[in-house]
Amino acid sequence: MFNTKLNRLLWSSKSCVRLNTNNATNTINNHDIKHTISTTNENGNNRYTTPTEKIIHDKHLANITVTSFYCQTAIEQYATKHSTLLTPLTMMCIGKTEDGSHLLRSAQYLHRDLPIRFAHRIDDFRNLPFVVACNPLLLELHERFIKIFHTLHTFPPIKTLEQEQDFTALLKNTLSCTADTLPLLAEGFRESKRHIKQETLVRSFLDRALTSRLAIKMLIEHHIALRKDKPNYLGAICMSFSPKTLVESATEYVKKVCRSEYGVTPNVKIDGHIHSAFPYIPTPLNYIIPEMLKNAFRATVEHHRNSYSDLPSVGVTIAVNDDELVFRIKDRGGGMPRSLLDKVFDYHFSSSHSADNATSLSYTDFESQLYDQLVTRDHTNKISGYGFGVPTSRAYCEYLNGSLTIETMYGIGTDVYARVGLLTSENRVIRLTLDLVHFVR
Repeated sequence: MFNTKLNRLLWSSKSCVRLNTNNATNTINNHDIKHTISTTNENGNNRYTTPTEKIIHDKHLANITVTSFYCQTAIEQYATKHSTLLTPLTMMCIGKTEDGSHLLRSAQYLHRDLPIRFAHRIDDFRNLPFVVACNPLLLELHERFIKIFHTLHTFPPIKTLEQEQDFTALLKNTLSCTADTLPLLAEGFRESKRHIKQETLVRSFLDRALTSRLAIKMLIEHHIALRKDKPNYLGAICMSFSPKTLVESATEYVKKVCRSEYGVTPNVKIDGHIHSAFPYIPTPLNYIIPEMLKNAFRATVEHHRNSYSDLPSVGVTIAVNDDELVFRIKDRGGGMPRSLLDKVFDYHFSSSHSADNATSLSYTDFESQLYDQLVTRDHTNKISGYGFGVPTSRAYCEYLNGSLTIETMYGIGTDVYARVGLLTSENRVIRLTLDLVHFVR
């Protein structure tokens, strides 16, 4: 009965992994197929649909779906395992070898570890409320993870550099196929919000899903980067990471987005420990800092819409301490009522005030409108995003043994503090696990 119901609800989707198999070798072929499907949700609004990039042609994978894997024991077995501890400090110490043995060791680690990570994510999908899990976009992601798990799980043991090269091609494909995880989750849960009764369960699901995606991305990017000779880098680790340079790059990007949308943009003033440099993996900060700057830019421009010629600057202060890196993003964009402060960290689905939302919130009309602008913006608005920016940044900061906090003065502006742990902290190591990061003393 379950399989019958689920089959009726399955959204026809193509997978993201192309795998051609023969009796001798497993060779990964990357053939991009770019197309976009225009669909609407139940409210008649355009919803996000992902371009399908890869198709499975392997005959034994072509018909694999969510329902066919409910009796698959491999996923259940892997979901009970724990990922292997791999720290950035260890990643730096391994370094590179002239004979390429470091690539073999890295590939062998990922070959063991990645199926476990994807099995945990699949298990999380299975534990979602049935009606939520049946959303077409979430089913698309669920089915995609199943197929990725299968391609990783069935890849032969890696013993030669030729096999490592084939496995790296598969990793690149996997990275491409998981690139749109966030928009799929965002739109899937947006459409399912009326059916969500346990918001804490879904928030926990999203925290794990997004931080797991970050960990997988960091691990795969590190392995791929090990094959390149990029100055000042060891894999994905920048050996002389400059927070100031990152802020400057993020500022240029956000300025372009803001100018495209509003025609104007505030300036950014950077102060603090602007000359600091140390080993770090920039990947998570490449998401967090632009997202926080987008919020500050948007608030500044909209709060001063009657005086564009005299926009106050957005301030970014950098502090590097013994065990943490801190960014303070300060704007004069009007702030927000304290009654909304805690809600800013909720994922968008819990704050909709549309007619189809079953949740009742006791906000004033003005507060509701302001909160919708801050957190539940339409994803077609480039500077606004999916409403996942703040909660995802919070999850990423916590993943890196830090925090994201907000101080606001309603009518004046907002200060955001993004804290992350340093890789070189004494007696501390980052554990790249499926769950939120743990620091081991």
